Amino acid sequence: MINVSNSTDLLARFACLFAGALWGLFWIPLRAIADAGIHGFWAPLVWFGVPTCCLIPVIIWRWRQIMAGGFSLQITALTAGLALTLYTFSFIYTEVVRAMLLFYLTPVWSTVLARLVLGDAITGLRLLAMTLAIAGMLIIFGLGMNFPIPKNIGDWLGLASGIVWAIAAVRLRQSDKFAAIDLTCGFFGWSMVVALTACLVLVPEAMPSTAEIMPLLYWMVPIIVLLVLPGAFASLWGPKFLNPGLVGLLFMTEIIFGSISAALFAGEPFGGREISGILLIASASLLEPVSDLLRTNPEAGRFS
Repeated sequence: MINVSNSTDLLARFACLFAGALWGLFWIPLRAIADAGIHGFWAPLVWFGVPTCCLIPVIIWRWRQIMAGGFSLQITALTAGLALTLYTFSFIYTEVVRAMLLFYLTPVWSTVLARLVLGDAITGLRLLAMTLAIAGMLIIFGLGMNFPIPKNIGDWLGLASGIVWAIAAVRLRQSDKFAAIDLTCGFFGWSMVVALTACLVLVPEAMPSTAEIMPLLYWMVPIIVLLVLPGAFASLWGPKFLNPGLVGLLFMTEIIFGSISAALFAGEPFGGREISGILLIASASLLEPVSDLLRTNPEAGRFS
């Protein structure tokens, strides 16, 4: 008989791995919107606005549950949405890999917050995983030559987004009673509100016209419905059942997919150094899941 708790835990881990992989490709459509002539600040708003519009029928269908979630649901969704918005803006002002790596210091912030807020233990295995992950990031950065210290506004936005996401992960763990679909609606809705506020304050004159946006919808809507919305749902459902520090490590599949896609489509460097870093990061992401699997099923670690 399958243990429901173990089954949910395993599925939650796969959800986080899947979400991280999809977010690793997130920069591609964002850059495509900007390349189509949409101002860099308004591109994220367009990207958040489309899924929000796609979710309107769901919001109407779920309005009672959303209202019942009250202030706590909205604060959780707002925190996650703010993290996404900061992260998205960071892509505009710095290299893709730098934005990702600074964001993915988040396992450190998440582990500390989980200890302080939730009382979760910081295990030796978690420390080892974080060490592997940070070592991988340092290798991709070029060891000591390019230590991941923020150097521009994009870098600072990437770092800030990771800290805010760590807070969101803790809130998601505390708010496991909320349905992931309701969180997803708030996630994109608040992302759109935050991005719109930034655009209207900083560059209101660059607002795109309907004629500029409409041609983008032909490829945006299918991508959003088939990939982005499921990825967002997974990224909000999985963390409800897992330690926030582990969530941060699992999401690091984003760096793997982001680094490879950046090399393929943005001409960013990718060689032996990047491969070594990715292998360390992948090891960090899988260390705890594999360890748990071997502990619960000793036969999995033996050769027949």
